[in-house]
Amino acid sequence: MNWTWFHKLASPPHVYRLAGALTPWLFGFAALTIGYGVIAGLFFAPPDYQQGDAFRIIYVHAPSAWMSLSAYTTMALAGAVALIWRIKIGHAVAAACAPIGASFTIAALVTGSLWGRPMWGTYWAWDPRLTSELILLFLYFGVMSLRSAFDDPTRGDRAAAVLAIVGVVNVPIIHYSVQWWNSLHQGATVAKFAKPSMPGSMLFPLLSVLAGFMLFFGAVLCTRLRAEVLSRERQTSWLKEVLT
Repeated sequence: MNWTWFHKLASPPHVYRLAGALTPWLFGFAALTIGYGVIAGLFFAPPDYQQGDAFRIIYVHAPSAWMSLSAYTTMALAGAVALIWRIKIGHAVAAACAPIGASFTIAALVTGSLWGRPMWGTYWAWDPRLTSELILLFLYFGVMSLRSAFDDPTRGDRAAAVLAIVGVVNVPIIHYSVQWWNSLHQGATVAKFAKPSMPGSMLFPLLSVLAGFMLFFGAVLCTRLRAEVLSRERQTSWLKEVLT
């Protein structure tokens, strides 16, 4: 098997060009899938028999929450690759992931609070799921702050990667918190082995928005990754040739 394509992923020039080629396609498909999901979910899905129209916030809240975990996992894996195999592009991917993941986490917390007000009677409760999601936001901030706290960028990258890897233990805690502890948060309705609890008219728009958020994450990641490569490789000859 030819693994040349895999080794090219460690090359900043190749990654820079590949990210540039993928970005418009990812943005385009993200717009289509998010557009369909939001329109179908907000205007055509039937009201929930218990929550009424208040359930529609799930079309932003649930994909944001899922992506907050996915982005953190991606960041931790990129940091691990950079530390173990000394592939410096891994640090660039991790640095590009952090602000995107933090944004998804903030969106999940805000929309969750807006949903909690009519359902629980309060915008915030120290529920295990909410608390662990808030810790995730602090981990994102910690990774970003730690990276910029060192005068030596190499040391900053390594320290941030270690924190990201250690903090990944919080991801399964968030996912299983509803099952492990007495939680106010609604249990799983989609990601479970049994048949999903949502009817297709509600489920398909939600899956479409989730797919769109994943594509959007990929598009923004590619955009930020190119900026990271520009910053980190600004003194190299290949970049000077690309920019001239």
